[in-house]
Amino acid sequence: MKEYLDLVKLVIENGVRKPSRTGVDTLSYFGAFYRVDLAKGFPLLTTKKMIWSSMLHEVLWYLSGENHIRNLRQKTKIWDAWADEDGNLETAYGYYWRHFPSAEKDKNGNWVVKEIDQIKYVIDTLKKDPYSRRLVVTAWEPGNATKSKLPPCHYTYAFNVNDGKLNCHLTQRSGDIALGIPFNLAAYALLTQIIAQEVGLKLGMFAHTIVDAHIYVADKGSAMEKYDHLEGLKEQLKREPLELPQLKIAQKPIDELTFEDFQLIGYKHHDRIKFEVAV
Repeated sequence: MKEYLDLVKLVIENGVRKPSRTGVDTLSYFGAFYRVDLAKGFPLLTTKKMIWSSMLHEVLWYLSGENHIRNLRQKTKIWDAWADEDGNLETAYGYYWRHFPSAEKDKNGNWVVKEIDQIKYVIDTLKKDPYSRRLVVTAWEPGNATKSKLPPCHYTYAFNVNDGKLNCHLTQRSGDIALGIPFNLAAYALLTQIIAQEVGLKLGMFAHTIVDAHIYVADKGSAMEKYDHLEGLKEQLKREPLELPQLKIAQKPIDELTFEDFQLIGYKHHDRIKFEVAV
């Protein structure tokens, strides 16, 4: 995808080297932005092989609203590094999507906490008021963020309808260009298509703002050399993007969808490029 390759070039050419929480330096660019037309195909990168099944299991786990990975880790180990020994997560995106805590006072002046299903709210609102400008979902809960081992990176997104098409804008505080962003792009494109189908809208645009867009870099011969992502990304820039695949989803309510209800058609890709995760 040209949009992704342009993002890679932007950070390589304009990023500033600085230290990071992981102990591995990054090339960091402030305020990156790109957008893709979802009607042109499902935006799964073709300049390297992507593991489609892991991304799909992750999105379905988000939609389940679970705050542990005991079921997810049977399919993919993508969240193991941030969970405790029992599989519990301090921050689980889907838990806040489906069970966000909202405090209000009752008639006696006592604080009462109730849960908000933000996904249900968005779907219900799209069906009755598609031009609403309040179609926002957040995974950022300030109290949780102060103590979590990994507060949400892609922390809020908003939907918007124009000309019968559903658009999605994702805001991300921190984005690993080599590893994270390709999965984030595909995951939210998938979520947008699920919801568009649920409410009877066509696919529009996916837009993505990344506050700290970064590439992990390490000097050759250093102790952190294996975490360097720069050379792998430069290899991707040499590759010609291929035609995007298509995604078909079974006609089912969102909470009844399973892994088998998704069919990725015509996914062509270049060879895999391995990047190590900096935890």
